[in-house]
Amino acid sequence: MKILILGSGGREYSIARAISNEEEGHELFFQPGNGATSALGENLNIKDYNDLAEFAKTNAIELTIVGPEAPLVDGVVDIFKSKGLTIFGPGKEAAQLEGSKVYMKNFLAKYNIPTARYIETSSIEDAFKFTDTLSAPIVVKADGLCGGKGVIIAQNHDEAKVAISEMLSGKSFGDAGLKVIVEEFLDGYELSMFAVCDGDDYILLPAAQDHKRLLNNDEGPNTGGMGAYAPTPLVDEVLYQKVKDRIIRPTLDGMQKEGAPFEGVLFIGIMVVNGEPITLEFNVRFGDPECEILMPLMTSSVSDMFLKASTNRLSEIKVEFSSQYAVGVVMASGNYPYGSSTPAEIIVDESHHEEINDFTHISYAGVSEEDGVLYADGGRVLVCVGLGESIKQARDRAYLRCGQVHFAGKKIRTDIAYQAL
Repeated sequence: MKILILGSGGREYSIARAISNEEEGHELFFQPGNGATSALGENLNIKDYNDLAEFAKTNAIELTIVGPEAPLVDGVVDIFKSKGLTIFGPGKEAAQLEGSKVYMKNFLAKYNIPTARYIETSSIEDAFKFTDTLSAPIVVKADGLCGGKGVIIAQNHDEAKVAISEMLSGKSFGDAGLKVIVEEFLDGYELSMFAVCDGDDYILLPAAQDHKRLLNNDEGPNTGGMGAYAPTPLVDEVLYQKVKDRIIRPTLDGMQKEGAPFEGVLFIGIMVVNGEPITLEFNVRFGDPECEILMPLMTSSVSDMFLKASTNRLSEIKVEFSSQYAVGVVMASGNYPYGSSTPAEIIVDESHHEEINDFTHISYAGVSEEDGVLYADGGRVLVCVGLGESIKQARDRAYLRCGQVHFAGKKIRTDIAYQAL
């Protein structure tokens, strides 16, 4: 099958890697891809979505998979579908579940899906007034897309008001912050859950836990994610069932009533408070780095899952997972997340260690390639993934692989999966 993957990160690399490992041969294309995806397929440079759809039609692309949120919010799915192409992801209207936090919170309230008490407003007075009714810490969110960084957890009322002021003035996040959500802080533990949806049906993947903060012990600034592990032992069948009944089913039914059936990945950020799942947020694509650990756990066909979800046929398949655990450790550039870094050559030691060769791999993200040499381009550079029969074994293997990767300024956390261990 000819498959086109939109995106350039570790998430897209890991999807492509899983598809490449399938027994039937697939021909892969990437827009734009990164310096390492060119080893898995062909990188394209076609920025206009209409032109990209024409390329897909002319070259008989049978399936397009959209990785990041921005093309989804921009309506790439609608453009491809208007040309009769098969594409995985929600349409522009359904993508508002991530594109607008205000839309998402109001949707949750309308369909009685459990979420934190909140106000959405562009009025600084109203925001301040609501803030005074909450006890600290207080959560302040920008409405629009901010690359996973538009959420501030203020430790006191003054800090919350500064965050509100800076968002509403456009100082913090430009136009994305001109409407804000202020909400109560929920005290519990956080989970990432992913439902692959076809508009009617869904398949819930094993729950993961990611590590947003830059530094060990969950300290330092928020990032796009510094590591993750799955499945997490913090979820049992009772909790999975609550998520299905109280969050996923009402969301799919609600989106149908809104005239925007949800197809693609529903990424649910959940806070578990006293055993009850509360919805923190929705995203409309796989998390990164959660995708890098979920893909290698799938033992059934990854490409078939994406194809069936894109053609309203999920009920025809059974998605299966190995009994192993996966841990992913992100390696970032020296200045991440504060600013850009100078490109640095990546050196990966040749491994003669059977355990490393058989149970670990690298998913590449912020890399470029020149004359066969990979360079770290800044941001999150790659993810070292380890598999094992226990979380500890998977974690230890992931760090063994980390020890073999070198570039100037490399930055990692050394405590990924500590919550489970």
